[in-house]
Amino acid sequence: MVTLIREEDLDKPVIRKKSVSVHNDGTTKAVIDCGEYGNFVTDEPVSHGGGGEGPSPLQAVLGALSGCKSVTFNRTAAEFGLKYEGIDFDSSFTIDIRGRQGVRGVVPHFKTIRVQANVKTDESEEKLLEVVEEVGHRCPVYNLLKDANVNVEFTWVRCPL
Repeated sequence: MVTLIREEDLDKPVIRKKSVSVHNDGTTKAVIDCGEYGNFVTDEPVSHGGGGEGPSPLQAVLGALSGCKSVTFNRTAAEFGLKYEGIDFDSSFTIDIRGRQGVRGVVPHFKTIRVQANVKTDESEEKLLEVVEEVGHRCPVYNLLKDANVNVEFTWVRCPL
């Protein structure tokens, strides 16, 4: 397929649409259908009244954050000429559960997210920092959380090869 656009159209937004379908069977379990990419399940742990069949939705958001940072880092590193062999993310969050229990005035979402990203690279700290700062501006999931006033703390660690 070939797409032809006019030069004056280059400044117009490029909107991409993606979709998922979700089925809930009357329990805490949700089956998320990502079409051609398959299905995954979220559920609550047994200790919270769930079936324990998958990560909690909040854990899935942490995974989405690290996955989005990973993709954004890969694209940005290529653009900036930074070579690396991988990143390992370790994430945690805090939440005041009173919000999801219905206590008004207590936000039901994350209070704090902490992520340590260990980047395997022999590039300089300066070059890595340049990419990391740009990733912060470009990552959609990170910016969504930041715009929701979630305290997101990222620590990037340069791990020589």
